[in-house]
Amino acid sequence: MAPVHYHFDQFPPNNLEWGHLIPLIGPANAAIARYDGLLSAIPNSRVLLSPLTTQEAVLSSRIEGTVATIGEVLEVEAGGDTPGISPAKREDAFEILNYRKAMRFCENALQERALSPHLLRQAHQLLMAGVRGRDKNPGSFREQQNWIGNPGCSIDNASFVPIPQAHLTEGIGRWEQYVAGGAPDPLVQLAIIHAEFEALHPFMDGNGRLGRMIIPLFLHSRGILSGPHFYISAYLDANRDEYLDRLRAVSATGDWTQWVMFFLQGLQIQAKDNEAKARRILELYAEIKERAVEITHSQWAIRAVDFLFQTPFFYGTHFVDQVNIPKASANRMLALLREHGIVHTIRQGVGRRPSLYSFPQLVDVVEGRA
Repeated sequence: MAPVHYHFDQFPPNNLEWGHLIPLIGPANAAIARYDGLLSAIPNSRVLLSPLTTQEAVLSSRIEGTVATIGEVLEVEAGGDTPGISPAKREDAFEILNYRKAMRFCENALQERALSPHLLRQAHQLLMAGVRGRDKNPGSFREQQNWIGNPGCSIDNASFVPIPQAHLTEGIGRWEQYVAGGAPDPLVQLAIIHAEFEALHPFMDGNGRLGRMIIPLFLHSRGILSGPHFYISAYLDANRDEYLDRLRAVSATGDWTQWVMFFLQGLQIQAKDNEAKARRILELYAEIKERAVEITHSQWAIRAVDFLFQTPFFYGTHFVDQVNIPKASANRMLALLREHGIVHTIRQGVGRRPSLYSFPQLVDVVEGRA
């Protein structure tokens, strides 16, 4: 099969079949609004939704071929020895942690400036720092042709060939204009923004992950969401073949409408799933907060619970150091939380190596098991 090439003179599309899109726009907007209503009621959403952000990074990276689980990522993030995790999975974990770091950078940056190619170059530099692709000019748009296909394939055997580098600057300029401009509906605009970014494929590596980061960043920058806490990669990963086929069809046949329909359906499905998970996390937080106060009878109990929700894998020494309470109280509290089954021991400490603990109920919620 011959590769599909970039769609010159078809962006932005002027042939959308709005009759097919309008029935999907309302439900998608309503689902996102309900989800954002819940987000707005969470006073410490960044803390409570931190594990969902990590899971989004896991799933977005999985689309690109990584295989590390959220548990493995959190264990690597905790630091120290990871004897059960292979070097390859450690590499995957660092890529995923970079994704989360780049998202946090963009979230802070959007308080003062717009979503732009310059912001994406900065995010790309963070995304690729110290991991696979670090030798492919992180933070810089490509200066040579790239292509998408099976690992090691030639351009003649590629599935898709993005815009040639001679036209990339012009293409990025058009994309930036469209991002900044108005559109009949911002969710339709977002679908087109994402597809065009992937078709431009402006970096030598990391385009898929960065393109999916754009989705929550745009929703936040337009005030559709109170924060960039939207997680769509579960839908895209579950429908990976259709996701990639719809993107290719935009360039192959100019079928923007079917792509936008697929994207709007994903927004609605994931808004409902995001709302359900966020609500379950809130319920778990209230439950664990009450239990921790009852178990420990400590004025520091809420501080300890906040730590667990932000850091569900941790070493005992980190708990003592970072909860910021007296050491004796921290050690006593950790022992009580472990004794009552809230905290589990992953690996018992030996010699000078501290014990590794987890908060499994939270991970189960994030991964959809509870």
